[in-house]
Amino acid sequence: MQTIAAAKFKAHCLALIDEVAQTNEALVITKHGKPLAKLVPFENTPQNYEKPLKNKATFIGDVISPIDVAWDADK
Repeated sequence: MQTIAAAKFKAHCLALIDEVAQTNEALVITKHGKPLAKLVPFENTPQNYEKPLKNKATFIGDVISPIDVAWDADK
């Protein structure tokens, strides 16, 4: 895994993004020698961006019909 100073990353960020995409290797960005951020290649799998919450919730009962309790906001 390569490391690069934040100032150098700022000056060459587009080229470095292309490099990470081509080499498929992460890049650690440092500031004053300490790790600050990590640039990683995007994994193009459906779970990363398509309906990440699908099948995560279950409806119990009727969620459409109004409830029989009056709320203060309705008054």
